[in-house]
Amino acid sequence: MKSTKKLHAPYILRHHFGLIDQTVGLKLPKGVEWLVPYSQMDTRRTMTAYYNKYYLDNQPRIMIFGINPGRFGAGLTGVPFTDPIKLEEECGIPNSFSKRQELSAQFIYKVIHGWGGVELFFKSFYISSLCPLGFVLHGVNYNYYDDKKLQQAVEPFILQNIRDQVELVQGRPDIAYCLGEGKNFAYFEKINAVHHFFDKIVPLPHPRWIMQYRRKSMATFENLYLERLAQSSI
Repeated sequence: MKSTKKLHAPYILRHHFGLIDQTVGLKLPKGVEWLVPYSQMDTRRTMTAYYNKYYLDNQPRIMIFGINPGRFGAGLTGVPFTDPIKLEEECGIPNSFSKRQELSAQFIYKVIHGWGGVELFFKSFYISSLCPLGFVLHGVNYNYYDDKKLQQAVEPFILQNIRDQVELVQGRPDIAYCLGEGKNFAYFEKINAVHHFFDKIVPLPHPRWIMQYRRKSMATFENLYLERLAQSSI
């Protein structure tokens, strides 16, 4: 007998493509602008190919949350921690974007290889962000926690996004992972203590921090990721 559970991919796509509507009425601090990749047709095409390839099923996933999209990764391709090069070479999804590498993507895909490859990794994990849309200030990437007023303004948006995505991919409630051991983790812990999204949140050093400041020890951090991610199977 076939399962009556909904397939994840169509609902993930519908959620992302409708995010801009949720920002109506959210006033950002002066000079801060939304980064909305999902309104671009090329981005929608690559996202559709990616999610239909790896999430066209109804199996629960373990959730991994980054900060918010940046201009050269998810802010371009629509796929978290995946630049145009990784999207084409690792995921097998051709795209018309300029083939520019993004540091975080380089590290994440090393971890994915260590887990056994894209098929095995995405079958178990779903990568997202606490804030699913990014921000730009004076043409430079900006994080939701860089400005207290910005954080307060988008908190309802962040909370709803977590609720929605947990439901979309049947996110396991016992454990989730946070990319970033500093402000992103502190904020995630704070809102989780109030809203009880997950029983436990496990922090991981942010990929960009590793690639910028600890690149010589990259193999050590890859092993750290794999060890901590393996906690989800215990």
